[in-house]
Amino acid sequence: MPIIYTEKECQKFIDSALDLQKTNMRFEDIFKYITTKRSLEKAVLYFDEDNKLRSYNYKTYGEYAYSLARHLASALKDIHPNAPVGLKMRNTPNWPLLFWAILMNGHPVLLIDARLEHTNTENLLAQAKAEAIVVNEFDPYSVLSLRLNEIQKSPEVDSFAPHWADEAMFCSSGTTGDIKIMVMPGKAICNQIIASHNMPLESTTIMHPGKINILAMLPLHHIFGFSAVLMWYSFYGKTLVYPAGMSAGDLKNACKKGKCTHIFSVPLVWDSVAQGLKRSMEMSNKRTEKLFKKIMGYNLGEMTKKEAGVLASSKFMTKFVQRKLFGSQVQFCISGGGYLNADTAKTINGVGYPLYNGFGMTEAGICSVELSKDVKTRLKCSIGHSLYGIEYKLKKDEESKKQGELMIKSELLHSEEIIGGVRKKAEYENGFMATGDIAEIEEDGRVYIKGRLKDTIIGANGENIFPDEIETYFQEITGVEHVCVFGYSRGMDEKIILVAELSNKVASEEFPEIKKKLDEINDKIPSGKKVSEFYVYKKAIPISNSMKAKRFAVKKDFSEHPENFVDFIQRQKTVVSFEGFDSKEVEETIKTVKKVFAKTLLLPDYKIANDAIWNVELGGDSMSYIQMIQDLEITFSITIPTELYGKLGTVNDFAFQVLTLKKPAGKQGKHKGQ
Repeated sequence: MPIIYTEKECQKFIDSALDLQKTNMRFEDIFKYITTKRSLEKAVLYFDEDNKLRSYNYKTYGEYAYSLARHLASALKDIHPNAPVGLKMRNTPNWPLLFWAILMNGHPVLLIDARLEHTNTENLLAQAKAEAIVVNEFDPYSVLSLRLNEIQKSPEVDSFAPHWADEAMFCSSGTTGDIKIMVMPGKAICNQIIASHNMPLESTTIMHPGKINILAMLPLHHIFGFSAVLMWYSFYGKTLVYPAGMSAGDLKNACKKGKCTHIFSVPLVWDSVAQGLKRSMEMSNKRTEKLFKKIMGYNLGEMTKKEAGVLASSKFMTKFVQRKLFGSQVQFCISGGGYLNADTAKTINGVGYPLYNGFGMTEAGICSVELSKDVKTRLKCSIGHSLYGIEYKLKKDEESKKQGELMIKSELLHSEEIIGGVRKKAEYENGFMATGDIAEIEEDGRVYIKGRLKDTIIGANGENIFPDEIETYFQEITGVEHVCVFGYSRGMDEKIILVAELSNKVASEEFPEIKKKLDEINDKIPSGKKVSEFYVYKKAIPISNSMKAKRFAVKKDFSEHPENFVDFIQRQKTVVSFEGFDSKEVEETIKTVKKVFAKTLLLPDYKIANDAIWNVELGGDSMSYIQMIQDLEITFSITIPTELYGKLGTVNDFAFQVLTLKKPAGKQGKHKGQ
């Protein structure tokens, strides 16, 4: 049973963040604090090649970082001093070590999504004027490209003395189509750590003096993972648990074996967990389903112990359900980076995982999180009160009484930004930054995010309509994996369009039934917010770095490529021609791809037709899709470009891509839509 810490004990522990105010407030000061004040605390838990857990403390963490810095000094000797260096790697224990090593060599770090397509990466490097990149890819870049093993083989500089740079560069997620680079000095990140100072006033669970193992699932290149996971929890001497991979199985394994107490993720992941759990219970027998509803009712405070019964109200039953998910040791969960579905919040909290809603931005770091111990307050899905040192206000128009654009004033804000290769000072209105989010602030200071200003649809009566809100109505339909809502002009009117990505076990014959359910829900929505047109997306709905649907991309595709959108009556397939490839090689490749499909889908290969679509006909979902791609890449020693994710859906599609990647240019087959 975990030790319960008092508010006073937690406050005294978190007061250590104020020590940063006595320093120069640079990245160097954060690193020195972590590796000296927290030296004996366990820094990292990770899985080795034999899937065994390994660990080391913060003293060793510091030694490893210094060692890498000495090797890196010789590897970077030919680039200009102070030139930015890109870091493009998935989460591993080496990620933070390389981050610190680059800074020690006097180079600002450009943080890049490990899955970003090669051409887009080149664009970012050029905009930031970076002269090198640390990456795991084999394909070279136009700048000096270094892999970890190459760095480790470089001679150590014996006389190396750190000459610290003090900038981290974050790239926007591009959910609205604009891409810019935000420059964060060490002072801003120090203030991010100091912002935790008032958290014990509302919660003694998010941070305390005891053992905390936090899952390092959020990409560390993104502000949410960088600030809320890496910086907060390293500074306080907590343990980051690195999963072996990012499949659902890898994450669950890491949580259970690594005894994760804290899980921070984006709404899309929590939605997936909640929907999977509900469907699992719906498929169980009536007795089990009834028991599950009682367990949820009791945990949500909707039932008394007497009403729920002895079994449903027991801690044993809640832990029994949790063991099927992330384990019963989880103490604290946060959803951030997007709109949290109220039903998802209810399901996750209902199984005994305290899920809180948070808010942050690339430009401003982590700004607030709902920390109430009261589950009914958490279910309202507010983002809580602003953290220490952060001020909120609303910029209202003349017609609005409660809602307005959320404005932020804080020392966390980025100092400079790079757009189109031009670096300039970030400008704020009286110190306040406009977030682009429409919000409400209640009398108790709690903030509720309603939607994005750029996504707002103007209804026929002039009312603001928020796509996030409309999407929540349709997320629980069996057969619908994800939905994306946007406004689209038809003549003088702006129509509300809903695009659905269909999920597992859906055949084309079921399209009319799904449409019927969509219509039934739409009938109950207030008249001004009803969806005008429904479409099935032939591709996967694109997701940004922060796991939000890229509405602008779907809307652009809707306008430029209407052939990618079909109604609920028919479905079009892709025809693949293997002309130009060796027939025996084609046959063997298809056979091997089908085996990988079968393994991931838990289906016999005879049930997998070569042209059957992954999610529509074969029951695959987005999480298992990533796992399947990873297995194919390992099996064939290839890297499937991320821009093809969602476009490839059948055995034939993937077989064609495998053959294309392995065959010399100019000798490929043909892949065409029909």
